[in-house]
Amino acid sequence: MSYNTFGRALRFTTWGESHGPALGAVVDGCPPGLALSEADIQPFMDARRPGQSKYTTQRQEPDAVRILSGVFEGRTTGTPISLMIENVDQRSKDYSEVAKAYRPGHADYAYDAKYGFRDYRGGGRSSARETAARVAAGAVARLVIPEVTITAYISQIGGDEIDRAAIDFAKIGNNPFFCPDPAATVRWEKLVDEARLAGSSLGAVVECVANGVPAGWGAPIYAKLDADLAGGMMGINAVKGVEIGDGFLAATLTGEQNADPMRSGESGPEFEANHAGGIAGGISTGQPVVCRVAFKPTSSILTAVDTIDRDGENTQIRTKGRHDPCVGIRGTPVVEAMMALVLADHKLLHRAQCG
Repeated sequence: MSYNTFGRALRFTTWGESHGPALGAVVDGCPPGLALSEADIQPFMDARRPGQSKYTTQRQEPDAVRILSGVFEGRTTGTPISLMIENVDQRSKDYSEVAKAYRPGHADYAYDAKYGFRDYRGGGRSSARETAARVAAGAVARLVIPEVTITAYISQIGGDEIDRAAIDFAKIGNNPFFCPDPAATVRWEKLVDEARLAGSSLGAVVECVANGVPAGWGAPIYAKLDADLAGGMMGINAVKGVEIGDGFLAATLTGEQNADPMRSGESGPEFEANHAGGIAGGISTGQPVVCRVAFKPTSSILTAVDTIDRDGENTQIRTKGRHDPCVGIRGTPVVEAMMALVLADHKLLHRAQCG
């Protein structure tokens, strides 16, 4: 069975391949009456769009979104919203060698083992190009949660971390790395450029913070907000780890260190810490929801790597074509989109049960 749909109350299904004529998403369950046009979606697409700096793939895709259904006179109708993004700059010939042998680190072998057939042009369905559709769907989800502000940024590239004392969120949009630390931006320019020129790649960590999430979203057992966030983030291409709040650091703390002390405030409880990342027992606490997402180094590299072909013979492969030297950079808007989609889904689930 094939799974291409995510969500419960707000569901989205993505379709299309990296080198097909188009890709897109169908968003179902969106409430009616919300103002929506292509112009509302495009800024998020532009943030993820390739070819905007030498630190990302030079594939030139405008990623212009067309709304095919679900909107009438500028407002959502409550019916499925179909979104389409045309592919205009494919170079399938770059993948002629990939047709003969498996790329280590990619889904080539696993895909072939499962289906007995694969689209080798850019990875087909397993290509990170699919995330463009998620970003479009995420723009719709943001309309459902206007009370929430979502900010994602890169906190680490190639093991080099930002200085948290120097964070300035106003700087995130002023550099190609979605970086809130100007000094780290300078270092990362050198790091990523060196990897790019060497035909190699680097990993990254993207941190995402959602402010304005009220207490009560989520459920205690099988619809935990943090579990759905982890599942949504892990579904992004190249993601190999997700942390909520302190994450793995929590395992090194004592109980009193890890607690989030509470005091009575004028408008409700006030927390003195947020080790839990805004979620306790699977339910939001009213604090900022915080998660971190680890992206592995891009597997498409120019360095020759040992592999096998489809006949099981030993060989080597170099991945030609245009690829991101650090996939986490363009993964940042995708992380924001998945945060929006999960939160919107849980807001509607909460409203359905609790009114």
